[in-house]
Amino acid sequence: MIEESAHYIEFRGVSKAFGDHVVLNDVSLCVEPGETLAVLGRSGVGKSVTLNLIMGFHQPDSGRVFVAHRDITGIRERELLEIHKKVTMVFQSGALFDSLSVGDNVRFPLEERMELSESDREEIVDGMLDLLEISNLKDLMPADLSTGMKRAVSIARALAAKPEAILYDEPTTMVDPLMSAQIGDLMRKLKQQLKLTSVVVTHDMALARKVADRAVFLHDARAAYFGPISRIYQDGAPFIREFWDLDAMPAAGSL
Repeated sequence: MIEESAHYIEFRGVSKAFGDHVVLNDVSLCVEPGETLAVLGRSGVGKSVTLNLIMGFHQPDSGRVFVAHRDITGIRERELLEIHKKVTMVFQSGALFDSLSVGDNVRFPLEERMELSESDREEIVDGMLDLLEISNLKDLMPADLSTGMKRAVSIARALAAKPEAILYDEPTTMVDPLMSAQIGDLMRKLKQQLKLTSVVVTHDMALARKVADRAVFLHDARAAYFGPISRIYQDGAPFIREFWDLDAMPAAGSL
């Protein structure tokens, strides 16, 4: 019998190493349905590995990973494809098809859904673009878009399949402060309107404060903090407060 979890996503004592490099060591966390978890920490601490474990791209060396309430540790590829219908990921690169227009990129995950007519697909595409306030981009090609706009299109494509959960990998990296704020506003809007379960890997504390309910701060391969985002500064270790304060400092030359 397949074991289940009351949480939508759960790590139970998860460890993962690559060769001699231990990335995660006995990490436990959970994400409730409709909740947003921010995964925080310095570069190289296992934030993206955490997302890959949730997607089943990596398997833990020990411990259990639960997604969509079920244990996905070691499941077969066919079963994993069923999980991917419920949980989708927005990659840092955007991962758009360069040869397809924005509209066709958003339409792509709908092509295998035989129950949809062409007009149904068009309605969903237009609805997603409208929701993300990027309808004016529909006929453009990815090469015509800024990094931030590519991220927005990637989110629209992920949402077109109507997932239960969405994972974001550094959604505001390599974008200017104004676009970063707009992406944060967009993610918060999706959270409020669609009630999606979300996990966001980020180094951006402003984004974490804006969209997250809870946070896990990874440090030395362990979860140094796991709890409400509103308490991380008060209850976190001194190095977490230092990380938070450094992120809040204005960039050189911006004064």
